[in-house]
Amino acid sequence: MPISLPALPYAYDALEPAIGKSTVELHHDKHHAGYVTGYNTAEGKLKEAAASGDFSSVKHWTRELAFHGAGAALHALYWNNLGPDGGGEPTGALADRIVTDFGSFEAFKKLFTAVTVAVEASGWGVLAWDPYAGRLQVMVAEKHQDLAIWGATPLLVCDVWEHAYYLGYQNLRAKYVEAWWTKVNWGDVAARYEGV
Repeated sequence: MPISLPALPYAYDALEPAIGKSTVELHHDKHHAGYVTGYNTAEGKLKEAAASGDFSSVKHWTRELAFHGAGAALHALYWNNLGPDGGGEPTGALADRIVTDFGSFEAFKKLFTAVTVAVEASGWGVLAWDPYAGRLQVMVAEKHQDLAIWGATPLLVCDVWEHAYYLGYQNLRAKYVEAWWTKVNWGDVAARYEGV
């Protein structure tokens, strides 16, 4: 069954001034849409291979499925993790867990920022629930799918592919991440945490 591009949960200009209208429009309508198309294409090619018995290209198409599928999933999470009235700090159970696992919200924010800014080439900063350790973890996902922990549930993601910030920040990734914090929708992150 093909996947489809989810609609943005707000207007293109809703994240300004942190993330400009042109960036959101290009990011959602071209890049995110491209991952959806790439996933559907890869899935179709793998079905064709299974039906025909010709498995000569499955290595390529399984890589494409992982890359585009993870890209589509992370982007859907990214848009919901942000909102026009975002920023501040979480409250409730999520806030308590952040303090338990990182010492304080400020310590968590510094770690998450440092990890995200340090992503090599293109990728994501991720706050995830790690069921193996029984705690929150800050991790990096290079590209969309490399270096993640299997079974960990992403709760908060920051896209640091250049398409996420270059129109507004050029090569100043750290400035983008600083602005991104002002739009984090902690209600969405808390709801994801409550679901793990």
